[in-house]
Amino acid sequence: MSLRTAVAAPFVQAGTDRLPRSDFVVDLSLDRDWFSPEQAKRLIDVAASEGLLTVEEETLDLAFDHASVAVPADFVPDESILRERSTFERVLDALVAEGIDKQEAVAAINGLQSDLAITLEAAAVLYARRQGIDVGEVARQAIEGL
Repeated sequence: MSLRTAVAAPFVQAGTDRLPRSDFVVDLSLDRDWFSPEQAKRLIDVAASEGLLTVEEETLDLAFDHASVAVPADFVPDESILRERSTFERVLDALVAEGIDKQEAVAAINGLQSDLAITLEAAAVLYARRQGIDVGEVARQAIEGL
């Protein structure tokens, strides 16, 4: 996933799972020229909402091991990663990552939404749970965002 790779790149370069916010922004905007400083700051917000970063004042903690990510030499992230994904999109990505056909999942989720008269997000979480896929963190983040 390019979001994970883009977020991890400054940490991989530094060889650590903790960085000052300013180092992260400088790495992505000036050193790599992937984003403007404002976009790099936006990436922090998106990554935190996705559970990839923990932000404590001016310090960023990577929520996964930086050594688990390889940043290809020719890697350049698309600006679309700066857009926050909805709960539905995040659950759907988790389903697809587990090998479930995307069209099949969308059809089943839509069916649950209609049959149970619940939100699309709730139907997606329910469908994932029925498939044995843990999307609890995504569900918690969605609830906290209400």
